[in-house]
Amino acid sequence: MKKYKPRIADELLKKRLLGKGAVLIEGPKWCGKTTTAEQMAGSILYMADPEKEKQNLTMAEINPGRLLKGKVPRLIDEWQIAPKLWDAVRFEVDHRDELGQFILTGSAVPASYEHIHHTGTGRFSWILMRPMSLYESLDSTGEVSLKELFEAPEQIDGENPLDLNRIAFLVCRGGWPRATDLEGEIALEQAFDYYDAVVKSDISRADGVTRDPERVKRLMRSYARNQGSQVTNTFIKEDMAVNDSDSLDTDTVYSYITALEKIFVIEEMEAWNPNLRSKTAVRTSNTRYFVDPSIAAAALGLGPQDLIADLNTFGFLFEAMCIRDLRVFADALNGKVYHFRDKTELECDAVVHLRNGSYGLIEVKLGGDKLIEEGAENLKKLRDKIDTTKMKAPSFLMVLIGAGDYAYRRQDGVYVVPLGCLKD
Repeated sequence: MKKYKPRIADELLKKRLLGKGAVLIEGPKWCGKTTTAEQMAGSILYMADPEKEKQNLTMAEINPGRLLKGKVPRLIDEWQIAPKLWDAVRFEVDHRDELGQFILTGSAVPASYEHIHHTGTGRFSWILMRPMSLYESLDSTGEVSLKELFEAPEQIDGENPLDLNRIAFLVCRGGWPRATDLEGEIALEQAFDYYDAVVKSDISRADGVTRDPERVKRLMRSYARNQGSQVTNTFIKEDMAVNDSDSLDTDTVYSYITALEKIFVIEEMEAWNPNLRSKTAVRTSNTRYFVDPSIAAAALGLGPQDLIADLNTFGFLFEAMCIRDLRVFADALNGKVYHFRDKTELECDAVVHLRNGSYGLIEVKLGGDKLIEEGAENLKKLRDKIDTTKMKAPSFLMVLIGAGDYAYRRQDGVYVVPLGCLKD
């Protein structure tokens, strides 16, 4: 039996159970939702257990309360195959009037809401899990804490264990828990298996609409090529249409993207809108990202050596891996990750904004002194445009890099941190 690798979601789950009667863990397939919930559960009901599924479904129809009996917190895994359990859990939470009673996990494919009559507001808390960050998969040393950067330390220290070849492998492997226990080609196959499952069945199961697998492949390839940008659905449609003999409209592209969002394959990033000294217009389009960089690599049919041979594509996919990790870390800090771009094309790859109004500005660079300098100058330019009479000044500026030996604070105060040194 593989040893459980602690997840940042462990602490989130513990905290949420202290404040709500039930917690629903959502996220992409294979990201570890059930395994994480099992660590905290007092008792477990596996709704999809082949030996008991029929019996469980019958009981969910005639006496759902019986399925909810057990030591708390009781984990109901694959709850969505019997949607009536949602209202049964809500009813039990109300009548027991105690916290930390239930954990619900399930497939990334959404439940049918036909039999759900209440939203669960006030009774349920939601956790979004993503594939593992490099810190969780034990590929980062964790010597530099994102939380501590908000306190603007005078000095940081860390040694990067990752070179470009290893980073390329980690991009293609992704943060799938099963893959993190494997090496070489076997580890890389996990992302291709995930991609195949999305293309062949999961996207159609998202909303019951049958979709052409070849068209799904074209969409995902186009999306992968445009990761980290704010391209429109019309642009993606035109990119797909080059290889699509049938008529294709923007509404169809929108429906495909929405389906991929429903099953947590895509997680787009909202724009950050700060108070600026000038009247510069801020672009508000979402930035396109898969929930894990390995999905893009699989959609493009790329392996680690392909990335080494094409540093431009490598840079975009490395950025997607950084965004994945920053999102995981931001959740632990009660924060959210945004992007910034104005009409003058001044950009910031990531803004980690906390609930208390503190924020940090981050540029992502694959590595190299020239690119680090470029990123630092960009961050300072944006910092100087922010109107600090109307909002806080940034807590920190950071260039997040792939290749580079050490984490350090520059003389101008900008932090340079390898992703292989970062933690929450």
